[in-house]
Amino acid sequence: MTEPTGPLKGLRVVDLTRVLAGPTCTQMLADLGADVVKIERPEAGDDTRGFAPPYMPNTRESAYFVGVNRNKKSVTLDIAKPEGQAVVHKLLETADILVENFKVGALAKYGLAYEQLRETYPGLIYCSITGFGQTGPYAPRPGYDALIQAMGGVMSLTGEPEGEPQKVGIPVADLFAGLYGTIGVLAALRHKQATGQGQQIDIGMLDTHVAWLANQGMNYLSTGENPPRLGNQHPNIVPYQVFPTADGYMVLSIGNDPTFERFCRNFGLEHLLADERYATNAARVGNRALVTETLTAVTKTRPTRDWIEKLEALKIGCGPINTLKDVFADPHVVARNMVVEMEHASGQTVKVIANPVKLSATPPDYRSAAPLLGQHTEEVLRGLGYSEEDIARLKAEGIA
Repeated sequence: MTEPTGPLKGLRVVDLTRVLAGPTCTQMLADLGADVVKIERPEAGDDTRGFAPPYMPNTRESAYFVGVNRNKKSVTLDIAKPEGQAVVHKLLETADILVENFKVGALAKYGLAYEQLRETYPGLIYCSITGFGQTGPYAPRPGYDALIQAMGGVMSLTGEPEGEPQKVGIPVADLFAGLYGTIGVLAALRHKQATGQGQQIDIGMLDTHVAWLANQGMNYLSTGENPPRLGNQHPNIVPYQVFPTADGYMVLSIGNDPTFERFCRNFGLEHLLADERYATNAARVGNRALVTETLTAVTKTRPTRDWIEKLEALKIGCGPINTLKDVFADPHVVARNMVVEMEHASGQTVKVIANPVKLSATPPDYRSAAPLLGQHTEEVLRGLGYSEEDIARLKAEGIA
């Protein structure tokens, strides 16, 4: 592992997270330069090590695990045993941040809850990511992405109007919780810089899910009415949706009235501009089905590529509906270096999705691919002052 160069260089994170929400948070901190020590169960490790296939090519490492655990050191440790807890305390003596996503109260039986640590480590930033937060009637419940998408309302908004509720195709509830956790950590670091004091960050997946309901949440709060599922249409802008073409589909995003006028004048639809049902966005929203039917007859007359070329020339929002193969081959995605190749401890080179945060002076760095289970146990324990004999004993007793 090379030396970090990011803006969080010099900070140590004790990572007691697993699966996706927590590891998303700690990988972001690691990418930005923090020294992240990931504590994993001996022999088993993070659950996502077993979320396979697929595996990374020519390895037995799951693609899932490799995607959210780069730049971390893996230390196997049984924190249910007192000596395992003692190792965590040694780490905390030099740590700035602890991130965990255990069920509410679960770490208390190991003496590692925030209230048990805050006096000994007053500067510790302690980020807890759970399904429902540390308080409230649902706090004891486990949280899962699909469950949160259902309870948080997004499934009621996603899918075709006459179809069943639909979850988003990636685990957005987990990802948003992890990213909000990172934001909380960075804010707490600023507070610590000013006061020397740490604090607990309480991230509930349901909270973060409600927070990103965004315009649809505000639509409800302003009207008291549940927004309907609209498939691929926008609730507040028309036309802003998927349209069929002569050979497939495209997204057409006409965000304002001048753009709609430009669209109509360039594609033989000037007569619509004199029709009050089309004249303004508000009118088009009120006549959504009519507008969709009218424009569909037009969009079907040309192939997708032809539409994209003409619309882009007119500076009208549009785009193809890419498969992932298309995405990773897209020249813009390639130019933005959104895939990085890293040397893995297996001896193979692995491709990972890059960090999207572009910092001009201190960009994210890519020091090491996701670690093998326990890859850094001995290195970290030596750094904490454990002798070779101590390490051998901890291993023999199943503690490390």
